Formats: sequence, C-alpha cells, structure tokens
Amino acid sequence: MAKITVDARGLSCPQPVVLTMEALKQNAEAYEILVDNQTALNNVSRFAKNAGKTVSFTESGDDYIIEVK
Repeated sequence: MAKITVDARGLSCPQPVVLTMEALKQNAEAYEILVDNQTALNNVSRFAKNAGKTVSFTESGDDYIIEVK
C-alpha cells in the first residue's frame, strides 16, 4: 500500500482523529489526511506525532492537507 487518503473535511473532532487512527492501522507507507479547520489540523497532527509518525501540512484554499509518514 503506497498512500492512503482520508477525507475528513466537514467533520468535527474527534472524528478526523478517529479516521486517522483507523487508517494508521493499515500500515501504509504514507497517509494524506484532508481537513478543513484548524482544530482538526492540530488534533490530527498531535495524534500522528504521538504515534511516532512524521507530520507536515500544506494549505489548499480553505483546506489543509496533512502528510503523515
């Protein structure tokens, strides 16, 4: 599995974190998490870092693309 994309736009926390948690169980090489608010960005990033992953993000219009490896 090369990359898994999780579209969590329009969802409130903790749903983006829960979806990210489920995705990380699949042991892919990389993950792309799409969110549309700062709170979800912060919470998903913190969760992924606590899980030992490397996290970066970019802004795309009103959305954030979180890259997790």
